[in-house]
Amino acid sequence: MKITELFKNTPRTYSFEFFPPKDEISAVDFGINVGTLLKLAPSFVTVTYGAGGSTQERTFALVDYLKNKIGLNTMAHYTCIAASREKTLHDLQALQQMGMENLMLLRGDPPAGTTAFAPPADGFKYASELVAFVKAQGFDFCIGGGAYPEKHPDAVSTGDDIRRLKEKVTAGADFLITQLFFINEIYFNFVAQCQQAGITCRIIPGIMPVTSYSQLIRSTKMSRAAVPPELEDSIKTYENNPKKIYQTGMDYAIQQCRDLLLMGAPGLHFYTLNKSRATVEIFETLMQK
Repeated sequence: MKITELFKNTPRTYSFEFFPPKDEISAVDFGINVGTLLKLAPSFVTVTYGAGGSTQERTFALVDYLKNKIGLNTMAHYTCIAASREKTLHDLQALQQMGMENLMLLRGDPPAGTTAFAPPADGFKYASELVAFVKAQGFDFCIGGGAYPEKHPDAVSTGDDIRRLKEKVTAGADFLITQLFFINEIYFNFVAQCQQAGITCRIIPGIMPVTSYSQLIRSTKMSRAAVPPELEDSIKTYENNPKKIYQTGMDYAIQQCRDLLLMGAPGLHFYTLNKSRATVEIFETLMQK
């Protein structure tokens, strides 16, 4: 089912993001975690791939499995990285043949060891160009796009970032999912700025619960998300106490999600890191009457 069809009758969606397992042991863990998450009946799931398109083949195999074997409403990530127009057309046809109806179209992160994005020959510089290409080829995918509440790292200003985001929506993106953030005011201010700029599609907040000190450092380095002093101080205090860090992260994420929903957010998108425990705990707590 197209995710936009869900929106017509569902004021809020709850979705999870996965990435393809890297080896056999990870695959077993992934299977266990997916089985646990299935009990939550998510609105849809998304599958990403590594920087530089390094796991694209496994991504395609996983979305095929989740959609056609498991029966989950699935959205495949697809990026501009290493994608010429000819390759993109071939890949889109393959996804269409799988029965995929939803695509998350992104610029993508540069390959490991590089710091700047370089578009491939006959490729796309921005996600908006990729979205426009998909539409121009006549494909009938539902298209999701990424959004940065705290400005894309490569944007020169917030205004420039929102202008480019509007170009992506105008090109054909049907809805947006944000990068992770920890301060809800930032999300709602961002949504208000988007609306003022004429972006009226659904903007779903992306949530990543903190489960370890190293994860917090790594995720904020990549996303440049601001961390509230109280959360950062607590995590640092318990740096050598994983159980305390986990509980601190859970408590914060649960309250963050509750406040987002109370203030009118159109659902939640969880960056699971292929781990079920944290997401299950948060989701089950939120759904308690």
